[in-house]
Amino acid sequence: MKIKAIEPLAVSLPMKKPVQMAGETVAQAENVFVRIESDAGALGWGEAAAAPTMTGETIASMMAAIELLRPKLLGRAAYDFAGAAAAMDAQLYGNSGAKAAIDMALHDLVGRASGRPVYALFGGKQRSRIPVLAVIGSEDAAADLREAQARWNAGYRAFKIKVGLGSPEADAVRTMMLCRALKGLAQGGEPCLVSADANQGFSVHGALTFLRGIGDCGLDFFEQPVSAHDLDGMSRIAAATKVPIGADEGIHSLEHIARHHERKAARGVSLKVIKLGGLSGLFAASRLCGQLGMQVNISCKTGETSLASAAAVHIAAVAPQIAWGLTVTSTGLAEDVTPVPLRIEAGHADVPERPGLGIDVDENRLRQREFRRVA
Repeated sequence: MKIKAIEPLAVSLPMKKPVQMAGETVAQAENVFVRIESDAGALGWGEAAAAPTMTGETIASMMAAIELLRPKLLGRAAYDFAGAAAAMDAQLYGNSGAKAAIDMALHDLVGRASGRPVYALFGGKQRSRIPVLAVIGSEDAAADLREAQARWNAGYRAFKIKVGLGSPEADAVRTMMLCRALKGLAQGGEPCLVSADANQGFSVHGALTFLRGIGDCGLDFFEQPVSAHDLDGMSRIAAATKVPIGADEGIHSLEHIARHHERKAARGVSLKVIKLGGLSGLFAASRLCGQLGMQVNISCKTGETSLASAAAVHIAAVAPQIAWGLTVTSTGLAEDVTPVPLRIEAGHADVPERPGLGIDVDENRLRQREFRRVA
């Protein structure tokens, strides 16, 4: 079975409400989809979100990259994932999001053609039901408390609080209130994971001020407090607190994981397919973390649909461990690209058992004018 056709599609998807993060507010999701067809008539879909501040890629750059990579992939065996990755790397440096969309589509295609769910292409399933992190973030502590209670009532038992939005002192007060409230809801040993994510929004001094402010409220980990490139700062913060420090924007390769571990800059990482160039890279990163004793959160970029969210679920099913949970973002979209979205029930995702990613892309809907095409 060989690759016959590769088509990239650029779309803009509306969010239910803007998602506020340090340095960025996402009101519209701009994503690239990749449609791959085999000579046997099998079809696969992949997706990657534009992430200029994370991967350096825009919609326009991903579209151009996929057009550049296409001639090197046509005619190749669809199941040769490693060969396709090597061919892409030989043709183009970086551009991990564009490569991830292609890699995802190839896995979906091979899974569909062989009648296997994508997770089965990586080995045995470790878990079938996975807790999803509920993301909470504004500068209104009262509103955040109401949302946290509502998410708890809906069955969520894992939470991520967005910080770096206001002053370190104000964020610390809000985080302490939320953490204590959520931990107080957990009774009889019921699990409750609460994290904070600064998205690089603090200085070293600000991060340490935040950590002093939250005291011993029970925060389970604190993600990317400072710039992705400030490994010295990450190490200083990690050495000054008992709260486990996690890295996200600073992790784009296996080497980055090893470097954070060697420098004691992080005790865990957030892994995204667009940062690691595909599902194979994401799985390899989860395995390395297992070998190093580092905690793992598998995550989507804000605004990815049920397609990319399902891909994250499949890798979360086979990763050695995901003690820091799973973050999917399809539920934040006002519109999806499938008639049957990825199901999140009682704060958990069930691993799809249908062939491929288990998501049927409505191609007509994807191409409709209601999804504004991006040049």
